[in-house]
Amino acid sequence: MNHTRPKKTLIAGSLLLVLSLLLQLSARMLSGFGEWYGTRIYPVLVFLIGGFSGLFPFSLVELALYLSLIFCLVYGITHIRQPLKLAANTFFILCLLAFSYTVHCGINYSRLPFSSFLNLEIRPSSEEELYRLCIYLAEQTSRAQKEITENHLLLHQAPSQARNDMKKLGQTYPQLSGFYPRPKPLLVPEVLSFQSLSGIYSPFTIEANYNGDMVSYNIPFTACHELSHLRGFMREDEANFIGYLACAGSDSAWSRYSGYLSGFVYAANALYRQNPESASAAYALLPAQALTDLHTNNVFWQQYEGPIAEVSTQVNDTYLKANQQNDGVKSYGRMVDLLLAYYRQELNHPN
Repeated sequence: MNHTRPKKTLIAGSLLLVLSLLLQLSARMLSGFGEWYGTRIYPVLVFLIGGFSGLFPFSLVELALYLSLIFCLVYGITHIRQPLKLAANTFFILCLLAFSYTVHCGINYSRLPFSSFLNLEIRPSSEEELYRLCIYLAEQTSRAQKEITENHLLLHQAPSQARNDMKKLGQTYPQLSGFYPRPKPLLVPEVLSFQSLSGIYSPFTIEANYNGDMVSYNIPFTACHELSHLRGFMREDEANFIGYLACAGSDSAWSRYSGYLSGFVYAANALYRQNPESASAAYALLPAQALTDLHTNNVFWQQYEGPIAEVSTQVNDTYLKANQQNDGVKSYGRMVDLLLAYYRQELNHPN
């Protein structure tokens, strides 16, 4: 048996793995490296790889997942008697994926947070401030809902609208300007539903994907959330905040409705933990359509509750902590602190 080729494959994989580790360590230990990479190198990758992926109307990473499963099964069976070659090739593929993840995603976790460019005063807020925020978001949700004239059946327009909303937001915040490919719904959205995921960013194809099966009010907010990752802002709480800002400033009433209602849910859930009665009073201010959408949303996700969703949540929690989000899935709660700081600033410095 010729062991030369497996040896070369192992060496190539090892080099990719070492390079990935060096880049990750540089991002975490060298001040300014993550920001330099996120603003100088990563946008080029988004334009090239994300632009290529955007040429296809379907999710490339989803198709690659299905084809990879078939390939691995066939390849494993046909090479079962060549364990060294099989192990070497498997090792190389895993190292290649680790390298792809690092250069398309991992380094960006060490860049400056988006909130640092807004000069927001993030501090503990009173329950009264939180309640007033809920009232404001409920009123804006009601106003946007009354202005909706778009046909909800035309959901295929959501990706284009999300791109427009993010581009518009980029005119206010230069850190968000640049090329945006189309966000895409998965062909088999159950892949996300069973994991309790409304969307996902693919670092391997630089794509923003969303769950097209979920209640439609979620789609604009989720699409903008995932697109924010393509600007190098990986923290989930900040992606939520960016998604909210994009939708709230949209020319589309449907997008504004999505953003304000999504923001309200985060704020009201935080208020409920402090004062259930105040939260109930805030919910009472929502229009009937919003209450119906929220109920339908709860029913939708409840049907996918189970061990798969629990495991997915635990994996996501571990992933976030490994990428310097030490609160894990609880970091989503910081969305409310950002909203409070943003509106505190707006009240003190109105346009």
